[in-house]
Amino acid sequence: MNSGDISYLLNNYFSFFLRGIASTILLSLLGTFGGLLLGVFLAFGMRVHIEANDPWYHKAWKRLIQFLCHAYSILIRGTPMMVQAMIFKYGCQAMGLNWNAIAPGIAVFDGWFYAGLIVITLNTAAYMGEIVKSGLNGVGSDQTEGALSLGMSRGETLFLVELPQALRNAIPTIGNEWIVNIKDSSVLNVIGVAELYFMSGQAANKSYRTIAAFVIVAVIYLLLTLITTGLLKLVERKLDGKPFVPNFFHFNSKKSQAAEKEAA
Repeated sequence: MNSGDISYLLNNYFSFFLRGIASTILLSLLGTFGGLLLGVFLAFGMRVHIEANDPWYHKAWKRLIQFLCHAYSILIRGTPMMVQAMIFKYGCQAMGLNWNAIAPGIAVFDGWFYAGLIVITLNTAAYMGEIVKSGLNGVGSDQTEGALSLGMSRGETLFLVELPQALRNAIPTIGNEWIVNIKDSSVLNVIGVAELYFMSGQAANKSYRTIAAFVIVAVIYLLLTLITTGLLKLVERKLDGKPFVPNFFHFNSKKSQAAEKEAA
């Protein structure tokens, strides 16, 4: 490999990498957001409150909900997303669902893109459920009791008091899950999702410059990760009322120390 190989790929196959970047960003963003929404309800299910004076049938269905939510979380987090994608693909084929027939003739954002989006969303939901559950557990019981004493229902207390605080406290972990999804979306190439890794493979096969193609894709993944980390730090510091200092590599520089002291 030499610099000429990289220049050749960028000059002739730049559109491949660009479409792969767009697909990866959309998959990670939508998958993370959709997974968070599902994860909220998954966390609610795992923490469903069983009253001592509930009728037996209420206790029965609440325990069933708890069991199903816990089982889903354990199953998804305990198996690789690549395996889940393959089960989803062949399961759909067994049921007669052909993803090739969805959005035919559209490059990159074809039916398999939507199939991959479903897989990454369902996978992320299990992790988000645990994240939100941990955030809810971190909310002080005094706030819950105070809201209930003011006449709020348990549902209102959960949505209006506990959940906002849990999500605020979980922002760094949610952001990390987004970064993980940027990189892990690459496994979806096994079912034909045209994300960044898949498109770089196409460029490598057509150009016969394999090493250069994957060096480029490695640099792109690194840049996407660094940019995402910076955006998350910006959001986190804004919420904390602190100035943003670019410090992607977490160096405890004099500049960052001075900014911390000024904010304090």
